[in-house]
Amino acid sequence: MTNEATTPEVEDLTRTTRDAGALREQLERWLAARLPEGCAPRVSELASPSATGMSSETLLFDASWEEAGQHRSGAFVARLAPEARDVPVFPDYDLEKQFRLLDLVRRHGDVPVPHVRWLERGREALGTPFFVMDRVEGSVPPDIMPYTFGSWLSDAPAADRRRLQDATVGVIAALHAIDPQTVDCGFLAFELPGATPLERHVENQRRYFAWARKERRHPILEHAFAWLEESWPEEEGATVISWGDSRIGNVLYRDFLPVAVLDWEMAALGPRELDLGWLVFMHRFFDDIASGAGFPGMPDFLKLEDVAAHYASLSSVTPHHLDFYELYAALRHGIVMTRVHERRVHFGQAEWPDDPDDVIPHRAALERMMERPGRP
Repeated sequence: MTNEATTPEVEDLTRTTRDAGALREQLERWLAARLPEGCAPRVSELASPSATGMSSETLLFDASWEEAGQHRSGAFVARLAPEARDVPVFPDYDLEKQFRLLDLVRRHGDVPVPHVRWLERGREALGTPFFVMDRVEGSVPPDIMPYTFGSWLSDAPAADRRRLQDATVGVIAALHAIDPQTVDCGFLAFELPGATPLERHVENQRRYFAWARKERRHPILEHAFAWLEESWPEEEGATVISWGDSRIGNVLYRDFLPVAVLDWEMAALGPRELDLGWLVFMHRFFDDIASGAGFPGMPDFLKLEDVAAHYASLSSVTPHHLDFYELYAALRHGIVMTRVHERRVHFGQAEWPDDPDDVIPHRAALERMMERPGRP
């Protein structure tokens, strides 16, 4: 069956100016220094996933070597901090934090994450810090084109979509089940002013916004920060390890079940609703794009009430104030979108409009969300 709706133009988003051939040679030399002497590793041509992501640089490669008379090989992923000249989305990329968190979650939680292998803190090898982890095979709901436009997920039977939805909420519940009091996760805390983790989380976003906007004004995002202050939850609930970028585009699936949870650069300590609000809003973001282009989208997928109910059934904790956290997610994503546009301008793919708020694709949705009165 052919959908006759018009598909919006998708640009080739430039992610890096690094030379892939030079990176492969550098990575091969670095691996030789990491492995026992005489292993003579060989690294394949590098590839990058094209369907998702615009933040940390991700390199996929295979490697083989000889060790103790045995032939060894593996499929790996390297995560690199982006070059400053490439206008990174975030002001800081703490690769060691991500490495430590992946290791912590793998050892202490029932969450499928890749096995991390090596961490390189210095810049000598590749010109930037990076870490290497095992590659996990699976399918990811794409960002480009968005999975809501017609994908293996949107075309799947309703029962399979629901299985994926419930299993993803289960991953979040399992992450939140890790007790921050019993594991060494202090490195996730923001050392910023604020009496609670949520206050410090929002303060971190204020600083991110100030860094991203430079001298520009984005009135809708300023209004959203004011809305948050006026609608602050009376109770934040327990502090958990928050994934931060809890969306299905950061999960590899097999048979509609998660096999690897990825992209932890936005992780922090905070209320459990941070992840639930982000999960729901990010689907809403992609679904609104699809419906605006005349596609049916996936309106019955990842609905707020369904996510909250399933999370409560798994965790025995009822999420609260989800309207607040969904709007906070929309605000956070709005800041990211301003920086993504800055990258496009830098690479000659766009210009700044007369109204800077026009670069926020979900501007209308954010305005509607702020029409909700009072405390959620």
